[in-house]
Amino acid sequence: MKVSTRGEYGVRAMVALAKHYGEGPASISTLAQESSVPYSYLEQLIAPLKKSGLVTSRRGAAGGYQLARSPEQIGVGEIYRAMEGPIAPMECVSEDVTEQTCPLIPNCETRPVWIEVRNSIASTLDSMTLADLLRQGAAGKTSAPKLSTVAG
Repeated sequence: MKVSTRGEYGVRAMVALAKHYGEGPASISTLAQESSVPYSYLEQLIAPLKKSGLVTSRRGAAGGYQLARSPEQIGVGEIYRAMEGPIAPMECVSEDVTEQTCPLIPNCETRPVWIEVRNSIASTLDSMTLADLLRQGAAGKTSAPKLSTVAG
């Protein structure tokens, strides 16, 4: 499964907002600069984040955007779903059951592996919060974990 720039940039924008949590609204230009998300693209990403209840906004000179809840209460999985929709490495195993339209589902021998992939992705995304990402970034833990390989 490949995460689109929409998902990636949405999480980056939310991390930037988390850095400003408790300071009041942050301007979109500040968020764009801190998250390295193009300003015009970030403007488009804010709408689904607001719609999903993750971000609030305030108009005016002291306006901008802020998290609707604390960084400890916002999971990366919530952000991902707001940006990308249900987790679905394949349509037949989408978290949204209405998307599971494949006629082979009842007798599909390969479906269990795709369900496991979906569940693993969901579990990983749902196990981390914005606060976790901030802590890991501050600790310098930005290197990727080693992947295990299957001998064949």
